[in-house]
This record gives sequence, C-alpha cells and structure tokens, in this order.
Amino acid sequence: MKADYSLYLVTDSTKAILGDRDLVAVVRAAVEGGVTIVQLRDKTRETAELIRIAKELHSITSAHQVPLLINDRVDVALAAGAEGVHIGQDDIDIASARKILGPDAIIGVTTSTEDEARIAAKAGADYLGIGTVYATQTKENTKAVIGTSGVRNILSSLGSINENVKTVCIGGIKPSNAQRVLYQTATASKELDGVAIVSAIIGAPDPKQAAAHLKELISHPPPFAASASPQILSTRDILDRVPAIVKSLGEAKPLCHNMTNLVVQNFAANVALAIGASPI
Repeated sequence: MKADYSLYLVTDSTKAILGDRDLVAVVRAAVEGGVTIVQLRDKTRETAELIRIAKELHSITSAHQVPLLINDRVDVALAAGAEGVHIGQDDIDIASARKILGPDAIIGVTTSTEDEARIAAKAGADYLGIGTVYATQTKENTKAVIGTSGVRNILSSLGSINENVKTVCIGGIKPSNAQRVLYQTATASKELDGVAIVSAIIGAPDPKQAAAHLKELISHPPPFAASASPQILSTRDILDRVPAIVKSLGEAKPLCHNMTNLVVQNFAANVALAIGASPI
C-alpha cells in the first residue's frame, strides 16, 4: 500500500485528549475526513488489548487505502497485519524491524537532530518524524522543542543522503499554524511531505470536520506565501502594458484616495484627469 504522508494522524487515548469517546470511532471519522495515514500510539495498554484495537483500526484504514502504523510495537504490527511501525531512538533498530516485518513494511523513525536524521536516512527509514516543533502536552519527555528553523536545518542536512526518504513534522501542529510550518520549513532541495497531528483531530469535537479542514489548509500555500515562480518583466514589457492598465482603470472607475502635498498636487490632479478620473 502506497503511503501518502500529507495528513498523518497520531492517536492519543489519554482522557485529557480523547475524553470519554471511543478511539475507533474517532479514527473512523478522521479517516472519512481526509486523514491519509494513521499511527496507533499507546504506551499503557496490555498487549492483547492493543492488538484488538489495532485490528479494529486496521479494518477501517484498509477499507480506505490508508496505511496503519504501530508505535514501537513490531509484535503488535505483525499480529494486526498493520502496514508498518514507527520507532523512536530508544526502540528497535531499523534493520531488525525490517528483517521482522519484511521489505515492503513502512518504517518511520523519530528524529530531533541532524545527526539522528542522517543516520536514520542512511539506515533505510521510509520516513522521518521530525520534532518536537512546538511545545505540546500530548507527549512527555521530548528532547527539545526545535521550532520550524530546527526542522528546516534537518531537511537541509539530509541533502542527497536518501532522496526517497519522506518527512513529516510533529508537535503542536494545528489549523492556525499548519500552513506556516510547511512554508517556513521548506528548503530549496527538500520540503516536508506532511504534518503529524494529534490533539487537533483526536481532541476535536468533530474529528471528521477537523481532518477535512486541515486537509484543505495543507493543500494550499498560506496567503502570505510568495509565488513559487514570480514573473520578472523587463522595462519594455511594463511600458507596453501601461495603456491597457490605464484603460482598465477608466472602465472600472475605482475610488483612488491620493495622499499628496502642495508641491505635487497639480501633477497628481493631472494624472487623475489623464486616466479619466475627477480629482476631488
């Protein structure tokens, strides 16, 4: 199953985030809203219970062609038939996970430094989970908050080590900053393939709507983003366009508030008259 990392959901079953709702129902709604990949992260449940939940989630995700990854637990991923695992710096190594799960498994690695990212990329990680971007209450013991500049530095450091490795960032990502994070972290050679979301979807009153809103946001650049390929006009090109611009101004009849002074007021008035306006 091919992975689309653009809207990556990481689950959180704590009462502070999930509340009294059913995790499976929340994930189902989120997938229906546009989540493209799901990671089951639960550090407290017993193995049998975790496998049961993973199988329930997998029945939902597979029906939508959405990969399911299990945090840390290779055994649970195997038992549930999940598409892969996400491992931390202190978990099983990539080579061992690959040997157990097979060559087609999706293996992601948490990275928070340039060295960690380079090592994971060279070791054959399918994607890197970079962060923590912003401070968050959903994950304890984060090494550091690296901000968008830290993510950008990691992307820059990857260079040509592994052109196929994908990247997502995690940590405090929400509707108000998702576009900005994607924009500010992009480098000339590499940009994020997606954002990992926890509480902004899991804790949302309407997970489906929250996922759909985030999906829409990350599909477009922020309003303040410059054009990727700005058009550069020569002086001749600009002058050639002046008559058409003046004509369109006369047809549109806009209100032009001209702030001027005594020195240039006559000139400003003549310009207004020349384009068919009335200097008032």
